[in-house]
Amino acid sequence: MPIVVVGTVFVDIKGFPDNKYIPAGRNAGSVDFVHGGVGRNVAEDIANVELRPRFVSMVDCTAQGDEVLRRLNSHKVDTRYVIPVPDGMGIWLAVFDTGGDVIGSISKRPEMDAMVRLLEEKGDEIFADADSVVIEIDLDTEIVKTVLHYAKKYGKRVFAVVANMSIASQRRDFLQSIDCFVCNAQEAGILFADDYLQDMEPEQLCEELSQRVIHAQIPSMVVTMGSRGAAYASMLGEKGLCPARPVQVKDTTGAGDAFCAGVAIALTYGKDLAEASAIGTRLASSVITVSENVCPRFLPEELGITAAPGQA
Repeated sequence: MPIVVVGTVFVDIKGFPDNKYIPAGRNAGSVDFVHGGVGRNVAEDIANVELRPRFVSMVDCTAQGDEVLRRLNSHKVDTRYVIPVPDGMGIWLAVFDTGGDVIGSISKRPEMDAMVRLLEEKGDEIFADADSVVIEIDLDTEIVKTVLHYAKKYGKRVFAVVANMSIASQRRDFLQSIDCFVCNAQEAGILFADDYLQDMEPEQLCEELSQRVIHAQIPSMVVTMGSRGAAYASMLGEKGLCPARPVQVKDTTGAGDAFCAGVAIALTYGKDLAEASAIGTRLASSVITVSENVCPRFLPEELGITAAPGQA
């Protein structure tokens, strides 16, 4: 049975300066075109742990859309529910500094009406046999509502990741139906309307997060803090810290998506929040050392995962 991933496909255009970036000047460097999108990244990350995710999304009716499908299929992602439609993919344009961090970006989101119709027409066959569900929580409201409806109908655990927290913060009630929400410290600050969260020391953030999820009745959250690791907390009082893995950073894009994939895999197949955070950290650290948006290949056993029959 698959982990179902519901999300978007983007084309990422990344600019890397050869030297210190000068905002008002001309900067020599390199420009890469990479398949992206939070949902697409998560689906490929799960596939790269030798599982067989089912991806629900859209691509453009172009050669570029065909190439996205070819790559996903080559990684053994189930793409039967990825539909080609005009304007089906988004575009993300970003410039990085020499440390691998984004210093400026512009994104264009795809139109999502076709995905709403797809879920309404084929929701039962998409979700009935799922092991769990991962969703971009900032998708159109009707998409999120429909996914949560089917997850409840079939008793599936739901894990959420975010692309645009400004949108997601307007849907706090949805998070009460999510088994685990993964975001970074800056996004957590937007969610809880407290910018100081991202400036807290890890121990302080962990304590604060624990109180916030209890008061907001969010089942559990994991908040990443870059080189300072990650904090996790549940509504039942479970909380803790997971240290980062020291690596040489090339490009931080996709690290949060890989972290979410690791957490979702781990919680789906019987791990607790501490173990899930450690697995998420391992996948994320493998992404930031390269300019790709996804993790390299792992066997489930390397992560201590025993998958359902037919998944590995």
